[in-house]
Order: sequence, then C-alpha cells, then structure tokens
Amino acid sequence: MALALDTIRALPKVALHDHLDGGVRPQTLIDIASEVGHGLPATNAAALAQWFFEAADSGSLVRYLETFDHTIAVMQRPEDLRRIAREFVEDQAADGVVYAEARWAPEQHLAGGMSLAEAVAAVRDGLLDGMARSTAAGTPIIARQIISAMRQNDRGSEIAELAVTMRDALVGGFDIAGPEDGFPPSRLAEAFHHLQRHNLPYTIHAGEAAGPESVWEAVQLMRADRIGHGVRIVEDLVEGEVAPGTLAAYIRDRSITLEVCPSSNLQTGIAETYADHPFGLLERLGFAVTVSCDNRLMSATSLSQEFAHLCEAFGYGIADLHRFTETALDAAFLDQPERERLRALVAAAYHPG
Repeated sequence: MALALDTIRALPKVALHDHLDGGVRPQTLIDIASEVGHGLPATNAAALAQWFFEAADSGSLVRYLETFDHTIAVMQRPEDLRRIAREFVEDQAADGVVYAEARWAPEQHLAGGMSLAEAVAAVRDGLLDGMARSTAAGTPIIARQIISAMRQNDRGSEIAELAVTMRDALVGGFDIAGPEDGFPPSRLAEAFHHLQRHNLPYTIHAGEAAGPESVWEAVQLMRADRIGHGVRIVEDLVEGEVAPGTLAAYIRDRSITLEVCPSSNLQTGIAETYADHPFGLLERLGFAVTVSCDNRLMSATSLSQEFAHLCEAFGYGIADLHRFTETALDAAFLDQPERERLRALVAAAYHPG
C-alpha cells in the first residue's frame, strides 16, 4: 500500500533541483503582472495554474517556453525577486523540505535596470526572509541559491565570476541551464575552470534533452559534482544492466548524484508513466538517485507529490524515502556542520525512537 501524501509531507526532505522561475505562486504572478503591466493568459489564480500545467504538458515547445516568458516578466524588480524568493522558501518549508536550493539565471532579470549583483542580493534577501518566517512558524529550513548561466549565451565566465564573488550571498553553487542540444557543457569550459580555481561546487544540466554524450562531457571534461536530470544515462546500459567500462558504470561506481525530476521528465517525453520512468531501474542498479521537482508551477507538483508518485509506481516505503533524502543531503551544496545537523534531524524523523 502506497504511503499517504500527508505522511510523506510530514517527513523532512531535501530539494536539490528546483527553478526559482518555475515555482512562482499563481497569485503572485497576477499581483506583480498587474503592477508592471504584463498580460497573462488568465487573471484567476486557479485558472492561471491550470494554464501553466496544460501549456507545459502540451508537447509544444513553443507553449512550454511561453510559460517562462510570463514568470521571468514578473521577476525584473528587486522587490519582486525578494518576494518570490521568500515565497519559494515558505512553500518548500510548508511541504516538509528542510534544505532547498533555488536555481535561477541572473542574466534573465536585468530588463528593469538591476545589475547582476543587485539581482543576486535581492534573492539573498528573500531567502533570508523566508528562512526567518519559516522558523517563526515552526518549520525551519535552510535555503541556498544556485547561480545559473544560460548555456546558449556567451556570459558563462561572467556569471561564474559573479557566483564566486557573491558566494557569501547564500550562493551554494553554480549551474548551466537552457537548451542542451547544440550547446554542450564544454562551450562554457572557462566558466567551470574558474569555479574549480575558486572551489565553488557546480552541477550541470545533462542527460535530459541530450543523451549520454552530454553526461560524459559534464562528468569527464567539466568534472561536475552533480548532474541535473541525467536520466538518459539508461541509454548507456547494456540489456538493462551496467557493463564494465561504460559511462554508466563510471557514474554509478563513483556515486555521482543524479537530480531526477519525474513529473517534469514525463512532460518532456522521457517516459509516458511514472511506472515507466528510468528512476526505478537506476535505483535498482545502485545509482545515486535523488528526487526533485524542477518546475513546481509547470508540473503542478511538490516534492511530497513526487515522492508519492514514485511510491505508488515502485512500491517504495519510508526506508527508501530516507535513503533518497540521505543521498540528496550528501550531495547538497552545504557546509559540513549544517549537513550533519540536518542528517541527525532527518534520521530522527524517519526512524523515531
């Protein structure tokens, strides 16, 4: 019998792959759009939420990308970034998340006149607000921001330097986002070399739209600490098993963390149902799999719901969810003392007494 959603929500969880512009509250979109004069497909929160899900689920890349046009449009003022970052933290805490990384691309938020540094500072302030409010509400959470560079642009080195310079602004690490096909990780090699020189960890989107070759570049050339998605590594299996000397074996044997986002993967065509999703096979074969939402608004989901889908599809229980959460915590871009404190909290919650 699958675990109840309320049971899962009460358990502490770790969110590694959650885009700030993919989790804006519908009412917040409506409020800010009204202030800045941006037109939306709907002006009722429930109807707008439904539009986002249907557009992202339509199979049309044009409609899917349009969803981000709307969210990014309401994230061009410091006060709006601060509000959305605060609400990101509050929503995660309400779902039982005890550590969350908000990834976003500052270069997409300059239309209102902010500098890159001002945008990062606004998100920092929002994260601090959200942590303070969540603690006061009895649901304490730690949040960090992951600074992303858009892989199709030519600002990778600049954004990497920004992340290093502003690491004290709750910057946990770096990422590259955007279209995988035609824009391999090696295109931003100098950015990753800068991060390596300055000891800032990073994750790389790979193995979602592009196949194992993108994962190979991310891991073997760019030395990524984690892989965003990575599920198409299953294409490197041999008759459903890990063969010696393959990239899949390298990923598994070194416990390189995969940030898996099941609902999002269904929308992008990696699988048709949760039961068909590669997560179950990768987990059975011993890969370091974790669970995240990607874009909560577009997928109409939460981390608790993602866990619930996997429990129903693969029969996972509380011990499995604890294992996935421990794996995520091990990979978190977080200081070791804070990690150990959260580890004790997580263990006590999953195995009371």
